[in-house]
Amino acid sequence: MNSQILGTGSYVPDQVLTNAELERMVETSDVWIRERTGIRERRIAKSGQPCSDLATRAGRQALAAAKLSASDLDLILVATCTGDSPLPATACLVQHHLGATRAAACDVGAACCGFLYALTIADAYVRTGARAVLVIGAEVMSVITDWTDRNTCVLFGDGAGAVVVGPTNDDVGIQAVRLHANGQLAHVIEVPGGGSRYPASEHIIQNKLPYIKMRGNETFKIAVKTMEEAVREVLAVTNVSIEQIDLFIPHQANIRILQAVGQRLGLPMNKTVINLDRLGNTSAASIPLAIDEAVRNGRIRKGMRVLIAAFGAGLTWGAGLIRW
Repeated sequence: MNSQILGTGSYVPDQVLTNAELERMVETSDVWIRERTGIRERRIAKSGQPCSDLATRAGRQALAAAKLSASDLDLILVATCTGDSPLPATACLVQHHLGATRAAACDVGAACCGFLYALTIADAYVRTGARAVLVIGAEVMSVITDWTDRNTCVLFGDGAGAVVVGPTNDDVGIQAVRLHANGQLAHVIEVPGGGSRYPASEHIIQNKLPYIKMRGNETFKIAVKTMEEAVREVLAVTNVSIEQIDLFIPHQANIRILQAVGQRLGLPMNKTVINLDRLGNTSAASIPLAIDEAVRNGRIRKGMRVLIAAFGAGLTWGAGLIRW
């Protein structure tokens, strides 16, 4: 038995934050942001709108597309690093909002690679008997963004994407996923404060430790190298060539990273789904947001080989191949 994606959904907040507006907030420019990141604008959740709200909206869409009800779900996984609170799990709140009383629920924390990790768990769960698993990538990155840091505040946006995973006896669905991590490089991307190492305090807040810190040059080099390696690993294990890939959906981090990975793999940009120009880096939400968009605009069609890859804090990275 294989697992396949039965339906997709997404949600982004209404509020748009453009590069022109950022010019009035920090020392930056629209040209500088677009040339270095490829981002024109991003969506920002309204004040008091938690991660669970975004996740629930995307989850409802995915269930509708799969023609399933919340009562059909066996498991809900929410990949996020910006959940509603340290506890309970945001997935439990989503379970309540959806009315999925049969479903177990938990969060998956692997930052920008979180959706890929959660999808792998869903795949294993379905292969061992589950009938329906809801996988959501949801982030409110704006709450951990330092809006005075010109190097990071231009990058991130808020949103949620979701897929419903279920069984199939056909040779379609999730063909293979390969995941990796290296905690020795945890310092490259991190939110240092707010946890048990540096608990919340006035000192922690004054030093802006509850906000994301990133070493940009290191991130770029490692992301390109590891994503390429993970993709090649998946292609090797599935005996699929890069020429047989119909569509590439990478984590939407930075246009230069996507271009570099594509060039190394020999994948033309017209085969790559890109939404970061309109949504920015939405961390764990970026791949499911892009998948749902590609499904709805017809770029993903039955029989296609869809390659996904991600890189994030941890450090974590991985890739997967889906036969639609």
